[in-house]
Amino acid sequence: MDDKIKKLVLAVQRTEVTEHLIYMRLSQGCKDANNAEVLRKIGMQEKGHARFWQNISGEEVKPDMWRVRRTVLLANLLGLSFVLKLMEKREGTGSRAYEHLAAYFPEAADFSKEELEHESRLLNMLDEESLQYVGSIVLGLNDALVELTGALAGFTLALSDNKIISLVGLVTGISAALSMAASDYLSSKAENDPRAKKSALYTGLAYLITVVLLISPFLLLGSKFLALGITLATAVLIIFCFNFYISTAKDLNFKARFFEMSFISLGVAAFSFFVGYALKAILGVDV
Repeated sequence: MDDKIKKLVLAVQRTEVTEHLIYMRLSQGCKDANNAEVLRKIGMQEKGHARFWQNISGEEVKPDMWRVRRTVLLANLLGLSFVLKLMEKREGTGSRAYEHLAAYFPEAADFSKEELEHESRLLNMLDEESLQYVGSIVLGLNDALVELTGALAGFTLALSDNKIISLVGLVTGISAALSMAASDYLSSKAENDPRAKKSALYTGLAYLITVVLLISPFLLLGSKFLALGITLATAVLIIFCFNFYISTAKDLNFKARFFEMSFISLGVAAFSFFVGYALKAILGVDV
């Protein structure tokens, strides 16, 4: 085995050792027994692969502890499904390294196929509470983005002072958040959904957080047009981050969801901007 191949073997071996440790640590800290067992199974699979490569290399390698700590922290913050699926897509060992090694070690091709199929199946078994309420989060987030960006765009031309725009925007946003949460609760309860309260909570929180982020520029800046520009940019950033998270965690089409949501939110904002200008002229309002 030449130096180049041995170096690649050691790199793959370290990846397997690292991923084994990641899965085992996540399983130890997982409160859900089903999720813990899923993670333990994947971890043991990685350990078996690591042993195979250790027999080939004849050396023992240490795990990448920075990657272990980073992944565990992100999983605690963003959820297991998102972080693990992102890890398998971007950093997994079912990669070009395995394809290259398969020419020298036929088992590598089997490992790659096994990981892609087995881990995908196991990761889909993960049951996270936050992902059960995606519909409620989408409802609150989407309504806040569409309604509030539109309202703030209209207020920017209809009103002259940022403090007044902020006040009106906050009253509108908070009232709408409570209304959305109440509507979601009543709708879910009418369908005898035992998760009605939590569903309403997720809807209301998603709306309120979006309200705070969108109105902040008007509270912090003196120029209302600059504040509106930053608000619209913030709206696009929220849409990007949310859709990237959901698309990764639930294996959905990111581009289609992102462009559709962005087009609707910015389209409503543009229309409302001109409505505010027209109503100000028609009603003769100068506040």
